[in-house]
Amino acid sequence: MIYNAQNLPVNGNINSYSFCMDVTGEMFIQKGKMVAYYGALKFESLSAGAYDVLVKESFNSPLYMKNFVVVTGRGKLILGDRGNHIASYDLEDGNLTVRSTNVLGFEPSLICQESTVPGYLTLLGTGKFLASSNGAVHFLEPPVRVDEDALLGWADMPSPSYRYDYSYMRGMSGMIRSFVSNRSSGEEKQLDFTGQGTILIQSSETGLVGSTNLETIVSQTSSLQQHELQQLSTHLQGLMQNR
Repeated sequence: MIYNAQNLPVNGNINSYSFCMDVTGEMFIQKGKMVAYYGALKFESLSAGAYDVLVKESFNSPLYMKNFVVVTGRGKLILGDRGNHIASYDLEDGNLTVRSTNVLGFEPSLICQESTVPGYLTLLGTGKFLASSNGAVHFLEPPVRVDEDALLGWADMPSPSYRYDYSYMRGMSGMIRSFVSNRSSGEEKQLDFTGQGTILIQSSETGLVGSTNLETIVSQTSSLQQHELQQLSTHLQGLMQNR
């Protein structure tokens, strides 16, 4: 099928990997995710002075400002994310926390702020937002334990806590796993969700297609304190000297 401005979906998926958004004013999108558009749309950095009020009211997350742009005007905006699945969600007076790298876009009627959990953003209020995932997204009810790498986010509930299965890493088999793998697994460490709410998981234990370990590491450094950044810098300098 050949698409044009008249037959594109209205705020809907073209397929599992692309989404068409009807823009009638302003919208925040993750930088580099615009695939194509029809109409009179304009893309600008959030640091542009003209959007100070908009950023102050809707994007209360200075550490992530560089990762997003504001779209203004009227038209149809097609978004994609390296062949990852894209889904839209409509919040109604909601409280949703999502992995920051997976937040693809959201309407300014939502307030975006940094979560107390490193690497996550919290969206508050009423409006539409888009998220990408490695595979389809599924919804779970607590109490449940989730592999951290498969977690996309959680809604209307407290932050999770870590739960370690030390027996999994004991003995000879545990030693072998620690040597052959440079990352922990869901069998070893999980996120424990209790209370009321909804958990969102993706159908994969790996990050977004096309993402790199560096992107993940950088996203997790945003919440580090000054002394922690200094420790990280010292560690990196030592690694570079030994290479």
